[in-house]
This record gives sequence, C-alpha cells and structure tokens, in this order.
Amino acid sequence: MKVYKFGGASVNDAEGIRNLAAIVSAEKEDLVIVVSAFGKTTNALEKVLNAWISGDESYKDLLEDIYGYHLSVAEELLPSGNSGKSKIDISFAKLEEYLKSSKKAGYDFEYDQVVSYGEVWSTIIVSEFLKSQGLNAEWIDIRGNLITDDRFRDADILWNESSARIRNVFNFRGTKFYVTQGFIGSTIAGQTTTLGREGSDYTAALLANILDAEVVVVWKDVPGLLNADPKWLPDATRLEEVSYREAVEMTFSGAKVIHPKTIKPLHNKNIPLHVRSFLNPEQKGTVIKSDTVLKHGLPVFIKKENQIMISIVPKDFSFAMGENLSRIFFLFVQNGIKVNIVEASAVSIDVCIDDERTKVESVIGDLKSEFSAIYNEDVEMLSIRHYTPEAIERITRGREILLEQRTRSTVRFVVRKA
Repeated sequence: MKVYKFGGASVNDAEGIRNLAAIVSAEKEDLVIVVSAFGKTTNALEKVLNAWISGDESYKDLLEDIYGYHLSVAEELLPSGNSGKSKIDISFAKLEEYLKSSKKAGYDFEYDQVVSYGEVWSTIIVSEFLKSQGLNAEWIDIRGNLITDDRFRDADILWNESSARIRNVFNFRGTKFYVTQGFIGSTIAGQTTTLGREGSDYTAALLANILDAEVVVVWKDVPGLLNADPKWLPDATRLEEVSYREAVEMTFSGAKVIHPKTIKPLHNKNIPLHVRSFLNPEQKGTVIKSDTVLKHGLPVFIKKENQIMISIVPKDFSFAMGENLSRIFFLFVQNGIKVNIVEASAVSIDVCIDDERTKVESVIGDLKSEFSAIYNEDVEMLSIRHYTPEAIERITRGREILLEQRTRSTVRFVVRKA
C-alpha cells in the first residue's frame, strides 16, 4: 500500500479536487489519502479564533465566509442530494455552538479545538466526491485513531495506542481508498490536538510507518525539492535525489517543503518519500531515501523569516555555560519556544527564535530576575548547505550580519537589512 498526501494548495478549489481524483484513480495499489485544509483555511480559522478569544463578535462573519467557501466547493462537486453537504452543515453548526457556549480555556487548547475543523471539512468533501465518481473510498476521523499527549499545538504521538488503533481501522478489507485528515489527532480522553503547523506531512509519515507502506508521495505546487525558494532566488534548481539526513538538515534550517518531523518515521522503516507536483503529476519530482552519497553538489539556500534574536547575560556576570545555560533552556521549553540557533560566549548567550511575540515576552519576563535580555526584531536566519564563497556573498550582500555560525557543510547567518 501507499500513502498520498495532498496539501492545501492542491485542494483549494473544485478543480483541484478533480485533479486529486484523477491522480488517485490512476493508482493500482491500496491507498491512504491524507488531506490538509483547503487553501488558506487554517489561516482563516486562526483569525476566527483570535477574534473570538478577544471577544470580537466579527468572528461570526469570518466563520460565515469560511462556510460559504466550503459550501460553494461542495455544491460544484457533489450531486444534488449527496450527504456531503449536510455533513458540512452539521460540522459547521457544531463549531458555531462551541463558540457560543464554551468557556475559553488556554489559547493553545482552544487553537486545537477550533482550527482542527479545516481538515475535517476538506476530507468530508474529498471523500464524498471520490465516492460520487465511483471510487471505493471511506472517510476516517483520524482523531479517534492517532492518539497523542495533551501538549496542545505541538502534540507528541502515543505510539503503542496509535499503532493498535490505526492497524485495526485502516485494514483495507473491502476498501481501496481511505481518506483522512493530516495535522490533527486527539488525546485518549478525546480532546482534539494538533501536531504543529504544516503537520500533515508528519501524519502521512506516521501512517506509512505504522502500516508499513511501500512509499509516501507528497503532492505539492512545486516540481519537487528545490535548492532554494524560487520566490527568493528565481533560478532555483530541482534536486532529483536527497538523503534522509540531507532532508532533516534542510527542514531544521527552515526549508518549508517538508515538515521537520516527517523524516524520522520514514527513515526508521526505510520508506522513500517522493515530492511531486500535482500540476504535472507525470513528472518524477524528488525522492528522499536512504543514500549517503551526495548526488546534486549544489549549494542549498534556506531563508527563515520573522525571527527574533535575543541576547542574554547573567546579571551576576557569571559564566553563561553550565547551570545558567540549563536554566535558560528550561525556561524556553517551559514557554513552548523552539530555538533555531544558539551561540554562547563566556558570559552571554544569543538565540534566534520564531517571532511569536506572546511567548517571547513571557520568556523574557521569566528571565528578568536572573538575566538581562535584549532582542533584535525583524531579523532573518539564512542557511546554506554545501556553501561556497560565492554562495555566501550572494545572500549576505547588503545585509548586516548579527551572528554567524559554520560547520564543515553548513553556514548560518542571522541578518537584517543594512
């Protein structure tokens, strides 16, 4: 069997879903189809959540716009009388009722309860359309099967419980295509969780590992993995083959094509990952697999925007390493902050993190009793794998370098415009 994953860009309208149906109908093997929320639905639901949390009644209009979008797609795709439209109505009504009656808990908890609906709606419509085209498809609610801890917005998988449930449900007895959600799961108690932004790739990898898939194919709006974002460097080149390790290094540095957690479940069972274009499905794309030989020899450029660099100094001027370092990173973990780069000197530590301002202000507040902390906002982290002097000059020209870090194969800079 195989696992196909379709991102939001590939299913942002009725034509995209017809294209999905054409791709999967050509597959002869049993198939699990993991689908993200349509288009920019996740962003739209975040706006609904933020308005609701702040007591702004405009959340109702924002939600109505999302409903209208999904209903228009369903009406274009599904025949009259199809149950898909009523399922969408029921699901939207359930969310409306939650927003009207529920007492607000912590932001991360509420995020998962609200934003997770995008994947539910998209998979209902995709599943019903596939069935209307005569395909043997079944909709599965992944939340009853992919079981996680209660770390909301970045949940970890409970492997034993998830494996048992998934193998029991995705058994292919009488079903050829299973359609399910990426990005979401649930606790044993049934509370919805999410796996981190863009986590649908990770869902596909988890299902492939548990079900011993032959291959995972991630369908994107790009021709494969490129050595740069073409919106940044227009001459970006497609990479034909990439090793698991190379892919991990790229995603860790901020490459957006694959979710950072995706590789490990595939590597553990030597399952290749293909990144292919849904616009040109006949093209080969990129294969990520177990191969220690570097095939492409090209510098790989990665830009991670919306960063903040924090400089931390102990108030008693003690050494930064040792207990101080341990204390600092404990506070970052406690505030749910992932550090993208760290540089330590004798009495100071510089870290670069995503600009999640609420979390940044919280950790600085926690640090202030023992440390002085200042930060630079509106900075970028630039990384080059397999760097050359020419490659470094190309991306740092005209920028002020705040921090530089080099290894044999990778160089990273924290920069701002000069």
